[in-house]
Amino acid sequence: MPEYKLHCFAQSGNAYRAALMLNLIGAKWEPVFVDFFAGGETRTPKYRAEVNEMGEVPVLVHGERKLSQSGVILTYLAERSGKFRPEGEDERLEALRWLLFDNQKVNGYLGPYRFLVNWAKPAPHQAVLDFLKARIVNALGITDKRLSARPFLIGDRPTIADVSLSGYLFYPAEEFGFDIGQDYPAIAAWRERIKALPGWKHPYDLMPGHPMPAAGEGT
Repeated sequence: MPEYKLHCFAQSGNAYRAALMLNLIGAKWEPVFVDFFAGGETRTPKYRAEVNEMGEVPVLVHGERKLSQSGVILTYLAERSGKFRPEGEDERLEALRWLLFDNQKVNGYLGPYRFLVNWAKPAPHQAVLDFLKARIVNALGITDKRLSARPFLIGDRPTIADVSLSGYLFYPAEEFGFDIGQDYPAIAAWRERIKALPGWKHPYDLMPGHPMPAAGEGT
């Protein structure tokens, strides 16, 4: 019987952070599919009353406890397992700094950009995409420079800061319209180090909901 359940769906990079962490620490867990696209499940009163009042994924269920926000989930799992945990005050503060930067600037821009490019209806104005893309280029440039000087964000070993950064960086290049690995070589090398960790899986292999049904098909 699984110890954890994770409300998630395959296209969510925020959920991927939590799912990947569960796999990397060797946890016994099972995904609970959230029908975000066809059913709009996260917007329903039932979901917001029973799962997450914020109307978001991921949600980690552990016994009677429900946790949302990927940074909270990563911290909780690191503390419980002792794996990928920043050690000492300096590491904890540095990990928090990169968690916040990632959520606000790296995946915080990549996620909305990818959604607008692939699934938004009506299609977004080009000026909106240009606005986001400029900020993505800046944030990825900062991250690439950081990773050119060390194998992982904090130092010589991966922490929850790296698991967080994984959020949207493993989805196919065609979903963004540009190739992150080609444009940012230090990030590309870092991705290979993450993929080499025991338990790593691609988001589309780790969470339910891919491929999405074609228009007009049931879920």
